[in-house]
Amino acid sequence: MKVLEINSVCGTGSTGRIACQIADVVVQNGGDARVAYGRSYYEKGCNVPSYRIGSDIDVKIHAGLSRITDRQGFYSKKATKRFVEYVKQYNPDVIHLHNIHGYYLHLPTLFNFLADYDKPVVWTLHDCWAFTGHCSHFDFIGCQKWKTGCHRCPQKNMYPKTLLLDQSKRNWEEKKTLFTSVKNMTIITPSNWLAGLVKVSFLGKFPVHIIHNGIDLEVFKPTLSTWKKEHGINRPIVLACASGWDERKGYSDILKLAGLSTDYQVVIVGVSERQAKSLPRSIIGIQKTESIQDLVKIYSVADVFINTTYEDTFPTVNLEALACGTSVITYDTGGSPECIDESSGIVVEKRNVQELAKKIPVAMRLSGKSCISFSLKFSKILKYSEYYKHFLSLVLEKGGR
Repeated sequence: MKVLEINSVCGTGSTGRIACQIADVVVQNGGDARVAYGRSYYEKGCNVPSYRIGSDIDVKIHAGLSRITDRQGFYSKKATKRFVEYVKQYNPDVIHLHNIHGYYLHLPTLFNFLADYDKPVVWTLHDCWAFTGHCSHFDFIGCQKWKTGCHRCPQKNMYPKTLLLDQSKRNWEEKKTLFTSVKNMTIITPSNWLAGLVKVSFLGKFPVHIIHNGIDLEVFKPTLSTWKKEHGINRPIVLACASGWDERKGYSDILKLAGLSTDYQVVIVGVSERQAKSLPRSIIGIQKTESIQDLVKIYSVADVFINTTYEDTFPTVNLEALACGTSVITYDTGGSPECIDESSGIVVEKRNVQELAKKIPVAMRLSGKSCISFSLKFSKILKYSEYYKHFLSLVLEKGGR
């Protein structure tokens, strides 16, 4: 069985690692897999052959035009045509889509090909972009236009940012036409929450399956660490971690939390250089790192992990903390509560920083063993083997027709 993974990035970021780890499982089971990507590539994170769609210049042109026209996904035509020829030559038994936004694909070219491709297509949604006319998330502002047809987008200035035109109505209509043209497609979501949204969107015509994201339990595990001592910390650590911080990740809430008590040390990972310089002395800021081992050392010395996100589908940072024996407090956002149970974490209402602070001592008393035990359900071997089994069933079903 040959499987082609397609994602915006390869070997880096949560979706880039997921795509490559699924490819690894296919190969480990005797199959062949490749990853096609549009932007960032981290060699150490990918063990299978890869193909870059377009170039840095293509991405910059696509992004620049999109800033003016609000037509992200409708440029990079030549690069996508070349990619389609590559796909035809490789002739995969399953095409597995992930994030196809990110300024690197021409959607009409890709989906006209997929509509005629006589083999299974699987699409894992990591956000909501596939069924909106512009944005990748809408929880923060509570927008419901995506259900019946986007127009007058209230998030023009959010990714994929546009400075002039609002083409959300046209985008929604054309995406609906293109995406629903594929005959043999399955939608997979990493959370029950996102599956519920998909079922009431225009993608609801397709079968929807839930496969939670997995993590590498050989990497994320309790690890001896001198990180706390190195930073001169003599209080319990309350840790927050994200790939980037803004209001949608609850950045202001972290700042407020740090000002409520001196009983614990707030540590925030993933801040920008500018944010690191402006943080109050009560917070230790760590800039983004590609070193997973560095993160493991911080997870392992933390006493509580907090997730203040206002928009997320199924944050693996929760699972990573649990696997290192650290309990989790999360806002009741998207699929984030699905990452914990009552023995390993606590769910609090969004925006309620006072309640979050009250629950920190409670979360500290939760058993590290219970956290680790719950995280075992999300082993990448188990979760991504579910993908392999699903691919195999689709191929066998196709062969039996």
